[in-house]
Amino acid sequence: MQGGGFQWRLVVPTGGDTLRQERLTRDLYDTLRAADGLAVGFAEEEASAESGHKGAGVGEVALWAATATAVARPASQVLITLVKEWCAKERHRKVEVSCGENSVKITGRPDAAQERMVHEFLDRATTGEGPGPEDGAA
Repeated sequence: MQGGGFQWRLVVPTGGDTLRQERLTRDLYDTLRAADGLAVGFAEEEASAESGHKGAGVGEVALWAATATAVARPASQVLITLVKEWCAKERHRKVEVSCGENSVKITGRPDAAQERMVHEFLDRATTGEGPGPEDGAA
């Protein structure tokens, strides 16, 4: 991963459909790449550079994103907002977002409880506080 600020991992789960996962992940990548204040890349780019790896095609396709500004909260909110807008394009889209030990699932049709979980995740992720992974969806 590159960039400063907070490091995020984004996975688009598709129930084992690797071609669909790759297509959706690339679409999400294009959306995030256009945003100011975010650095984004494919997680496999790093893994394939290590010995014993031949590249993509094994396991899940994932992205990393880093907030490139010193003010983490606004840049993190931009990232989460972009992911939520991307998911909203199709109600079945999901993105698993993690930062350190904290994670949350963002879906295309969140309800009030799910929105609250996203806000709590963002609070924990940007302050480094709170319990471990979040199992909810938003």
